[in-house]
Amino acid sequence: MKTILMKFQGPLQSYGTDSHFETRHTDDHPSKGAVLGLVAAALGIRREETVKLQELCNLRMVVRVDQIGQMSREFQIAAKYKKTGDHERNYVTYRYYLEDAGFLVALEGEDALIERIYEALKRPYFQLFYGRRSCPVNYDFLLGIYEGTAFDQIREWPWIAADWYCKRRSRQEKIRLDVYGDVACMPEESQRVLRRDQPVSFSQMGRQHDLRFESHKSIWVLNPNYIRTDLQTEHDAFAALMEE
Repeated sequence: MKTILMKFQGPLQSYGTDSHFETRHTDDHPSKGAVLGLVAAALGIRREETVKLQELCNLRMVVRVDQIGQMSREFQIAAKYKKTGDHERNYVTYRYYLEDAGFLVALEGEDALIERIYEALKRPYFQLFYGRRSCPVNYDFLLGIYEGTAFDQIREWPWIAADWYCKRRSRQEKIRLDVYGDVACMPEESQRVLRRDQPVSFSQMGRQHDLRFESHKSIWVLNPNYIRTDLQTEHDAFAALMEE
């Protein structure tokens, strides 16, 4: 069993699992549909090739929230036309994004498939995005391929939050992080929710996603920027002044 580790850490990310028409929401952490869509793009799988997509559905995923992002919203003006080609009206559409968020994403699967995906991620066929085309991945998003399970890698990997984010928590020796994953990766966890993000088809004629149970737990990681505030010294500046 091998695992690919990726760092999702861009200025903007968006992972909608419940979006309709003019309003496009985002979840607070990457969806499995978005992650498998990124993998499919790297492999050169086109939207209509649903059979090839099904091979990826056996992959197991775990996500660690290393840096909580802020929600932002933009609006766009869209035009609607009649069947005759005449302009009917303009309307506003809203799109939501996560700003300055950071996630550690682990994909676990059979060795041969994981190795093929890893090579494709290094040299992707199509451009890769964090959920939407307006959110391209960072140049250093691919961390490596490792032996072992996705959850073990997530639990052992150092904190990947940005330096400025870490320094804000410099008084905390350990940081509690939320972890979300497939039930097969975290079977002992009782906190499970249904999420409609298991991709069936990415076709423009009708995208389809099935429901998936997702487990949730918290883990602790060390803060590399921790500064102790309880250190004491035997030096007494006032006593030194009195001696003079």
